[in-house]
Amino acid sequence: MRIYAPETNVLRALSGTGIGLLMDVPNENITAFASTPSAAAAWVKAYVQPYPGVSFRYIAVGNEVMDVDAQKNILPAMKNLNTALAAAGLGGRGIKVSTALRFDVITDTFPPSSGVFADDDFMDPIAEYLETTGAPLLANVYPYFAYVGDTTDIRLDYATFQPGTTVTDDGNGLTYTNLFDAMVDSIYAALEDAGTPGVKVVVSETGWPSSGSSAAMVQNARTYNQNLINHVGGGTPKRPGPLETYMFAMFNENLKTGDETERHFGLFNPDKSPAYTLSF
Repeated sequence: MRIYAPETNVLRALSGTGIGLLMDVPNENITAFASTPSAAAAWVKAYVQPYPGVSFRYIAVGNEVMDVDAQKNILPAMKNLNTALAAAGLGGRGIKVSTALRFDVITDTFPPSSGVFADDDFMDPIAEYLETTGAPLLANVYPYFAYVGDTTDIRLDYATFQPGTTVTDDGNGLTYTNLFDAMVDSIYAALEDAGTPGVKVVVSETGWPSSGSSAAMVQNARTYNQNLINHVGGGTPKRPGPLETYMFAMFNENLKTGDETERHFGLFNPDKSPAYTLSF
């Protein structure tokens, strides 16, 4: 499960369940974490130490931070959080500290082998730090947004794991039958370009909306998410093997602002009824 801020009711509910948790440090806390180690320590004391029964898997320092000045604080905040976890005696519990990135930190993504970080000064030090700690890079990967942004060159079947399109990467000869794999492998290519091929990628968000646009309908959402579930156990052409993936989202966010589709990524409605059915 992933939660985007500490929520004590959720943490209590998860205690003792064995459900692995990815928990975010909200973006608004990053500056304090970076400049004041005691702020990171207080956060750990409030939201991690009191819940020994929670299987904390990752802590993401920020989600999709795109402001250039704010990005400079991510790595210092990650370091201070790791120090706080160690000081609290939690360093041996396997909690990995990372940050969750929007996909457009990667550029030159076609073919996938050409992928590089758009801002080396921002991403290379983070990748190098992750390699030293053994933490993965968390990436939000949405074929839906790529598809609706370029319906001329991207086919719906390719975006939703359906047969019909095959793309061969002329850089390494690998063959792609879906956009998700191509996007993930472009992240791996960027990590290799940064000199950090040992950093693993975890897909911290992916999904497809079920309403709100011509491409956002229940049929497409069900097709994408069911095929995703069936697919990720095999990994990608570049990195075979299980690919840890978090599906966005559990609930439709009926109070969310912005585009109508933003309120329809959930598998369930706010009253807990299914938006549509999937098989895990």
